[in-house]
Amino acid sequence: MTVLAALVTGLGIGLAGCGQQPPVSHTQPGGQADAASQADPAARWADGYCAAVTHLVRTLSDLPTIDPSSPAQASRTSSRLLSSVVDGIDQTVAGLDSVGPPPVPGADKARADLLSRFSSVRQRADSTRERLDTATGAAETRTALGDAKASLDDVAKLDVLEVLNATPELSAAGKRAPGCQQLVVPPAPR
Repeated sequence: MTVLAALVTGLGIGLAGCGQQPPVSHTQPGGQADAASQADPAARWADGYCAAVTHLVRTLSDLPTIDPSSPAQASRTSSRLLSSVVDGIDQTVAGLDSVGPPPVPGADKARADLLSRFSSVRQRADSTRERLDTATGAAETRTALGDAKASLDDVAKLDVLEVLNATPELSAAGKRAPGCQQLVVPPAPR
């Protein structure tokens, strides 16, 4: 239980600088996107992509706390945490679906691979959450809590900027997209 709580704390600390501000809308009064984004479809797509993955980043940076005071409390609070992860992934996938495929050749596979990993991580987290909710007995609860830790490890391995880094064109577009700047944390000074 303590390891699970430490992992969640680590996830929160690791993502504390990401996605804290809501995505900036680049729409002017009257509903017209600014001229720069109209002239730069790759940056416009990257901005939409970053807005979509911000859902998951925000979810991970604001996860519920796990209470390890008892197996029952750890199980209940872990279930809530996994439910939050599932909701964050669902919102992100819906956002990525609405953005559509990237306008840059070669990035479709990276997007499909990321969506596949999101699906796999979501399925595992939801299955673990269900087992936590229905666990009876200490052994079953311990196993489910171990699976919860493994699910969180899977979440921690997700690279939400992977698709932007799949091609030089999208990487450059991400640097021009204002919404993506919120997801990039500058390196700490030495």
